[in-house]
Amino acid sequence: MTPSAPTPVDPFTTLRPRLFGIAYRMLGVRADAEDVLQDAWLRWSRQDHTALQSAEAWLVTVVTRLSIDRLRALKAEREAYVGWWLPEPLVELHDPTTGDAPHHHTPEAAAELAGELSVAFLYVLERLAPEERAAFLLRQVFDYDYPEIAAQLGKTEAACRQMVHRASERVQQARTRFEVPRDVHHQLLQRFMVAAQGGDRNAIEALLSEDAQLIGDGGGKVPSFPKPLVGPFRIANLYWALFLRLGAQVVYRMALINGEPGLLRYVDGQLESAQALVTDGERITAIYAVRNPDKLAGVPAMLDER
Repeated sequence: MTPSAPTPVDPFTTLRPRLFGIAYRMLGVRADAEDVLQDAWLRWSRQDHTALQSAEAWLVTVVTRLSIDRLRALKAEREAYVGWWLPEPLVELHDPTTGDAPHHHTPEAAAELAGELSVAFLYVLERLAPEERAAFLLRQVFDYDYPEIAAQLGKTEAACRQMVHRASERVQQARTRFEVPRDVHHQLLQRFMVAAQGGDRNAIEALLSEDAQLIGDGGGKVPSFPKPLVGPFRIANLYWALFLRLGAQVVYRMALINGEPGLLRYVDGQLESAQALVTDGERITAIYAVRNPDKLAGVPAMLDER
């Protein structure tokens, strides 16, 4: 009896991490990215695969264009959003015994973390127009060349080069790029967590840069600041005031937030915020605190859910 040939792996399944990575970076919300992938899969299932030169090119094109359409539809909603709009965080918990981050065991959680995914990066991308954002991501994060991007977006190569150039300038202006080793980031965060947990206002303040800012996203569902909180004194006071008011009811946990070290804050055992902290290697320069309960749905809601 001859052995049966192995079942070929469906290209959609193989490419799913990359497709999710594109859709999530375009939209910043897991459910929206999943909707795009579901729509793409339906189109893929109806497509004559033998007629395609490249399954990857076809799937990336479909997911990119669906993401652009969805982002255009979401723009008005986001402009009417109460306060600052931050992306839904992709969170993985640290091992409580070793402090290590877990391996990325699902494509959704990993979202091709080799490329940039940080909350700060996605926050900056919100300033770009949908097609500009797509061109920038395809080139700078996913490393497609310009003929491929032109085909994916249905534009000329010259137009794509111009979009990527313009987007790169805007992204660079809006952020300072620091290559900080993971262990340095982790150690700074650990010190900040201990200071916040103990209500040590001076220690918190000393860990923040002079121009540090805190951006909170409550989405109108929970209280948050209408504009960024700037300066180490004001930010340290915020953490200190919470400690004075609630003491041991507030607990912090280390986590990976969008591929970088961050903190989860629980109040009375219930998740209150996911905080992505940006550092220059010496001090913390920015804190992005996602407090909107809708965006925390994918994070363990209870302190003991590990």
